[in-house]
Amino acid sequence: MSIRFDGRVAIVTGAGNGLGRAHAMGLAKLGAKVVVNDFGGARDGTGGSLSAADKVVEEIRQLGGIAIADGADVSNFEQVTMMVDRATAEWGSVDLMCANAGILRDKSFGKMEPADFAKVLDVHLTGTFNCCKAVWDGMRARNFGRIVLTTSSSGLYGNFGQSNYGAAKTGMIGLMNVLAEEGRKTDIRVNTISPTAATRMTEELLPPDALALLKPESITPPVLYLLSENAPTRTIMGAGAGSFAVIKLLESEGVNFDESEWSPDTIAAHFAEISDMAGARALEGAFQQTQKYVQQAATRLGIKV
Repeated sequence: MSIRFDGRVAIVTGAGNGLGRAHAMGLAKLGAKVVVNDFGGARDGTGGSLSAADKVVEEIRQLGGIAIADGADVSNFEQVTMMVDRATAEWGSVDLMCANAGILRDKSFGKMEPADFAKVLDVHLTGTFNCCKAVWDGMRARNFGRIVLTTSSSGLYGNFGQSNYGAAKTGMIGLMNVLAEEGRKTDIRVNTISPTAATRMTEELLPPDALALLKPESITPPVLYLLSENAPTRTIMGAGAGSFAVIKLLESEGVNFDESEWSPDTIAAHFAEISDMAGARALEGAFQQTQKYVQQAATRLGIKV
């Protein structure tokens, strides 16, 4: 059966350009009613205008879709709540949330001002919390919700000059992990996309030939899948230039030592064994790590726990 969103109401933040625009257009083409949210600021978060969001709404309407524009600043919880209330009053619910809005204030860490670090976290991480929080109670009441957060390889793997952006984007993984667990009993599924695309935020970082391959539209298919009825939950997908992958955080099997060996010298002597990834696996929750360590200690001591 083909994926459709008929009868569903979606909010896409940062939808006036780039990835957000592509996601909003994709949802509308598949039947969703879409709130096209964009604060309309510059790449560094300054300024503000509804013109970009209005333009995307007009594009959607010309294709026969249904959409409204909203200029809420995602870092302002009151504005985000008003946006969600407006969509609910207009269409009855908010079923799908795609938290995509973001800014860049890149500088090497030595030159990074505290205000630039705080502002990027405020828009990306706090802004994503605001979006999730504003739709959470309604999704729980209706026993249905799909949320997609946006992380980045800059956080997952590191990128020079982006300590603020990388920290914010890696925070998405922790947020997803917890919300996915808390949302299970009411069928709220929470996933994360790690995109690489040609947007305002990457246009100065890549050569023209690479940018030509990295169309924003190449990111939208996995986003739509992660927002769909039969989506997984607690999944990170990477996407770019037509390539799609699943990203997992792995932990080595590790080694358990007797208390008499708890020293830095022991760690140094056995570090190759400790860091051997041959038996690595993705853990499914914080307590699973605790259980693993306790079981290893119990096994070494020959006791049952």
